[in-house]
Amino acid sequence: MVASIGLAPATLTRDVVAQQPDSQWIQLFNGRDLSDWVVKIAGHELGDNYTNTFRVDDGVLKVSYDGYDRFSGQFGHLFYRQPFSNYHLVLEYRFVGDWLADTPGWARRNSGAMLHAQDPRTMLKDQDFPISIELQLLGGLGDGRPRPTANLCSPGTEVSMNGQQIGSHCVNSTSRTYDGDQWVRVEAIVHGDSAIRHIVNGDTVLTYTSTRIGGGNVAGHDPAQKVDGRPLTSGYIALQSEGHPIEFRKVELRALQRP
Repeated sequence: MVASIGLAPATLTRDVVAQQPDSQWIQLFNGRDLSDWVVKIAGHELGDNYTNTFRVDDGVLKVSYDGYDRFSGQFGHLFYRQPFSNYHLVLEYRFVGDWLADTPGWARRNSGAMLHAQDPRTMLKDQDFPISIELQLLGGLGDGRPRPTANLCSPGTEVSMNGQQIGSHCVNSTSRTYDGDQWVRVEAIVHGDSAIRHIVNGDTVLTYTSTRIGGGNVAGHDPAQKVDGRPLTSGYIALQSEGHPIEFRKVELRALQRP
């Protein structure tokens, strides 16, 4: 069945939670269904959950490709229904199964959570990634080589570290490698455009500042949405589908006070 999931009116929800004092945890994934989420897959209209890519089975949010013949660049994202600005996000994920044969090599055991993402209603039909900050999730390839997780990637965005703009699209964290299908806990402490911190199983592995629109690595977008230099102070949270099956058993958030 094709899922068409509604977004809350942006004029009513934008930054409402972020303006409150540190709050209780909100279960963004309720363990039952995707009623608070909306799908956007490249090549498909907003709300078209192509071949049930995003689904819930046995209390787990799954990204699956059993209905695909080929991946064909159909990068997808599952957006939570409202934006946030200052928050603490927790994910527990694991990679499972095999990737699709025509998926780019870099996408093997590769997924992510998009932070400060653009409103999915502003994405064009063929846009590959939302303009956002990516908390990149990687799994080890079982070859003994290091492959950290909770890295940073920047589709249509820029950040700074130690006062200097980062020129590369992706920056590795200092986490260890997680092979196989083990569950991994990843957190993000987000304070508007001032600072974001990535944490893996309790250890801080990456910190950066000054999130803003800029750079490349996003295609098929509306140029009006990419105003280079504009600070990214808030946005949507989205989970990726990049061609390798992944599961989430926890997606929760608590709002933080403004720093």
